[in-house]
Amino acid sequence: MRIVAAIVVLVLVSLGAFSASALAGEAVDAIVVLAADVSRSINEDEFTLQRRGYAAAIVSPKLMEAIQGGPHGAIALCYVEWAAEGEQKIVVDWKIVRGSSDAEAFAATLLAAPRAFVGRTAIGSAIDFAMTAIGASGFSSDRKVIDVSGDGTSNQGRAAPEARDAAVEAGAIINGLAIFNRSAAAQSGYLALHTNPPGGLAQYYRDNVIGGPGAFVLPIDDFGKFSEAMIRKLIAEIAGGAAPPEGG
Repeated sequence: MRIVAAIVVLVLVSLGAFSASALAGEAVDAIVVLAADVSRSINEDEFTLQRRGYAAAIVSPKLMEAIQGGPHGAIALCYVEWAAEGEQKIVVDWKIVRGSSDAEAFAATLLAAPRAFVGRTAIGSAIDFAMTAIGASGFSSDRKVIDVSGDGTSNQGRAAPEARDAAVEAGAIINGLAIFNRSAAAQSGYLALHTNPPGGLAQYYRDNVIGGPGAFVLPIDDFGKFSEAMIRKLIAEIAGGAAPPEGG
């Protein structure tokens, strides 16, 4: 019977039904989903700055130092773009990042991919999707992190606090990067309120999005500061320490 089971597994691997990492349950220091908002309030220039910021953060020598300083010297990383309910996509699939070559390959794939969506803003649905991705990753870690970046409040799909609570109950930590979208906030009507709610977007994220031990929000007031903020944020998430200072 054991022989038959082993043959079945080998066949499934050869057909691509399982990845090697999923079979091994490889241990890493953190399993991280980068969940990037690409809703319609983010114009093409802002989208480009966001994408480049992620790529620059991933290849940062400071981040490599943090990764290599962990017990396993590795993290599992994937990149998701999301917008409206039902609009979530893994743009860069799970990859173990141990050093600069891994990071450079991840960043190159990210920069080459087209924008996934231009829709509404369904934060709860994005969190649910990220949790499904973590469950299917096959990696093992005590730290499961969903890193949500966005420029607006949720306006579609499952309520963000409900998805947040379910993810935290399942052992995840959700951190936020709240981007103050100057161009959108300067407009009149709904878009201004969507991107700059009462109390500010960072407070909205604190109340509705983040959760888990040590969860934090890092606010920035310009898409041009995305790379610097993401480096600090990822280092804090991998190390499991205190939230990084907002100013740098």
